Amino acid sequence: SSEVLEAIENVIQGVLQSLAQKKAPVLTVANRADWRNIEFKDSVGLQMIPGCTTKQIRSDCPQSARRFALMLKILSMIYKMVQSNTYATKRDIYYSDTQLFGSQSVVDQIINDISCMLKIPRRSLHVLSTTKGFVAGNLSYTEEDGTKVNCTCSATAVTVPSNVQGIKNLTSHAKFILIVEKDATFQRLLDDDFFNKVSPCIMITGRGIPDLNTRLLVRKLWDSFQIPVFTLMDADPHGVEIMCVYKYGSASMSFEAHHLTVPSVKWLGLLPSDLKRLNICKDALIPFTKQDENKLASILKRPYIACQPLWKKELEIMAASKLKAEIQVLTSLSSDYLSRVYLPNKLQFGGWL
Repeated sequence: SSEVLEAIENVIQGVLQSLAQKKAPVLTVANRADWRNIEFKDSVGLQMIPGCTTKQIRSDCPQSARRFALMLKILSMIYKMVQSNTYATKRDIYYSDTQLFGSQSVVDQIINDISCMLKIPRRSLHVLSTTKGFVAGNLSYTEEDGTKVNCTCSATAVTVPSNVQGIKNLTSHAKFILIVEKDATFQRLLDDDFFNKVSPCIMITGRGIPDLNTRLLVRKLWDSFQIPVFTLMDADPHGVEIMCVYKYGSASMSFEAHHLTVPSVKWLGLLPSDLKRLNICKDALIPFTKQDENKLASILKRPYIACQPLWKKELEIMAASKLKAEIQVLTSLSSDYLSRVYLPNKLQFGGWL
């Protein structure tokens, strides 16, 4: 915590020095969203380059003065929380003065900018993200406050802990981890008792684009057990994007890639080539929108796709057909096809990429 306080004091000292010299104070932050500032490393995923381009948030410029003030406001809140050893969610910070901040996304962006500027992970800034992910299956652990959590015996999923770094005594006999894109599919597998039937496993869903805690948990489970990590996504550009976030990270959080990415993630399904192989009726597929086309074109240009020729082939099948499919399309074959036939066969015969 002294490191965090010192980092914030250094920023404020810089502001005071500028004022003393009758200069307008400036905060310098990395251009997180610029792909030119991001390099791809097989072992880590997307990470920021050391000499990345920066942008200045000036206090004397009408376009950025408000953002400058909000950054100082949130820095002062973080400073107080670290000093008093209290925590707040990003939501708490927004609701402490909704009129001042204007929207939750403004708060989220500023916190990420501060974390990147200070080179300190968000958790160490005492800012928690609200968890939306679920975990179930062969896993038990102890939370930071001593609460024992057993995911194995519950028929319902357990919410991903809000302090993943604080959990300890993780035990599991799981043979693999299955990341499921959507809540509905996750619940269906839970109802079918999938994680006990095939072989013991841990199932996780980020319910769409995963939040920070879900990504941290997947990484912690991989570090702890070193077992295969598979993804089950819709056969559409959005599903591929989500899978890439787990495996390679995202551009906006590339400064924290080392704690968040799991480079060993494998694509289990739903593969575009599966649709033809399983004779899925064309009427059950969904035509691409313009947005889908743009998203897929942007994914195909990313640096990591060049290292994944088999993924590239699948994406080209999708691009050529201009059709997408949700995992639920398998119910057109039979109601429990996913858990009874599709997944067991894939896992047994190595049908992943």
